[in-house]
Amino acid sequence: MNGGSDRALATLVATLKASGYHFITPTPATHARVIGRKARARDLRDVLGWSLPFSGDVVGSDLAELMLQAEILEQRGELFASRVRISSLGEDLIVHSAYPTTQHDAVFFGPDSYRFASFVRAELPRLGPRAHILDIGAGAGAGAIAAARVIPDAYFTLTDINSRALRLAAINWVMAHLGPVYFAVCDAIPDELPDHAPPIDCIIANPPYIADAAHRAYRDGGAMHGAKVSLAWAQRAAERLPRGGAFLLYTGSAIVHGEDRLKAALHETLRGFDISYRELDPDVFGEELEREDYADVERIAVVGCVAVKR
Repeated sequence: MNGGSDRALATLVATLKASGYHFITPTPATHARVIGRKARARDLRDVLGWSLPFSGDVVGSDLAELMLQAEILEQRGELFASRVRISSLGEDLIVHSAYPTTQHDAVFFGPDSYRFASFVRAELPRLGPRAHILDIGAGAGAGAIAAARVIPDAYFTLTDINSRALRLAAINWVMAHLGPVYFAVCDAIPDELPDHAPPIDCIIANPPYIADAAHRAYRDGGAMHGAKVSLAWAQRAAERLPRGGAFLLYTGSAIVHGEDRLKAALHETLRGFDISYRELDPDVFGEELEREDYADVERIAVVGCVAVKR
């Protein structure tokens, strides 16, 4: 962590954790419906979970001062609002962007993050010990934190093109009291690693997989109905991993006329790997099908791919 604002935000997280704070972040559609029922915050979950505007008496003077020092307060008329949300992930609290996540540098956390964490927790232990786990596009760090909970002795590297995401990931990592870690602002795999870091033998990834007209970095998966980034990261993993190295990919695939084109493309990209591939959720983000560029898509499935290099 760097600077007084990071330390204040970490102290805020610690205070919330000690108080038993708990909040599960839903989809944006559910979030919108829930906050439509009330105009302003009545408690801390409303403030730091539901992103509702609040008056100072709702949080109290001590927490208000911490929020001010953390530079996460914004004025809304006579009320205030938090620029971040704080959500539960098992025993941990995750700091991420407030609702709505419309900024180009928004740090996303939500139902996909929960599914990704569950996928990592289920698959990693089956692969045996790992020395160095790289989380590509780590965002707020949910996947890496989930991985560290099941393989605590590994060294971790977290990368993202969004420096704001890595700032929050660093706070989340420290507050989870986890082991050695390296953060790098880059699009996938850093060119250089610390001298003391062991070779990377496992890569996990939850890339954006929706073709986003606004080109928001956390959401835009590019061409092939959003599959381009997933394939690019798979190619980078194939080039970097040694024999026995593992690549765990959680992503989405647009199903066109019953065909999963991402599945075929991944098998082509990951030649020389033993691959296990399955649907984790058959139908997500159904509202995207109303867009013209999804006119030929039947559904968007969440898929998990585990590939081990022969």
